[in-house]
Amino acid sequence: MRFCSLGSGSGGNASLVEASQGITQTRLLVDCGFSLRELTRRLQRVGSSPTELDAIFITHEHGDHSGCALNLAQRYRIPLWTSRGTWRAIAPLVAANFDPTLLHLIKDGESADLGDIQIDAFAVPHDANEPLHLRCSDGAQTLGLITDLGHPSASVAQALQGCRALLLECNHDEAMLRASSYPAGLKRRILGSHGHLSNEAAGELLGQCLHPKLKHVIAAHLSESNNSPELAAAALAKTLGRRADEIPVASQTEGSPWFDLD
Repeated sequence: MRFCSLGSGSGGNASLVEASQGITQTRLLVDCGFSLRELTRRLQRVGSSPTELDAIFITHEHGDHSGCALNLAQRYRIPLWTSRGTWRAIAPLVAANFDPTLLHLIKDGESADLGDIQIDAFAVPHDANEPLHLRCSDGAQTLGLITDLGHPSASVAQALQGCRALLLECNHDEAMLRASSYPAGLKRRILGSHGHLSNEAAGELLGQCLHPKLKHVIAAHLSESNNSPELAAAALAKTLGRRADEIPVASQTEGSPWFDLD
């Protein structure tokens, strides 16, 4: 199994997970917070295309994650997975035009087999309607994808135990955010228990998930205004006992390279 970020940040998020069992191969797109044209360009950059996608999973309804999901699913006949709450938040705008046979609903604690990839959905504390994030497994290795949550809850930490790789939100440096020109209400939202994860909180969550076989940790969903790749990497490096320049950071413009879990 391998994965990459197609882009991560407030301007749009998408990750591609690929697994193979010999003669079969499955490609799962987790979030697609871009226009269809831009998403297609980003898929091509990593050697893929919409026609090669086997499933789409949307973590929550915010535009930087849901983006072109329904248009993509409908145009290319791709099964779309999400929570009932997320669907209810999106559906009023599109329900009349979306083919219901493409929709698959999943809830906290449920699993599903998507070809060569098993997904395990788990709830996260975020200000959305029933947001879910994922563990993805090919039967041998497991990847955890966590890009939007307000605090490192015990249930999230439990869901991420034993992962071989983690794509982990490091949204902001708290001091930078507090000193920023953001309105007070927006600061409270981001800093709140259902907002976004600070670098320090990401390091705390990572510390609860450490184990000897953890291979990759990638910082993601960085704020363009209130964080820097150097600060995010330093926070995770401190927990891992590594150098900051050893920690990959998924960018808004370029995403990340492929990471193999084997």
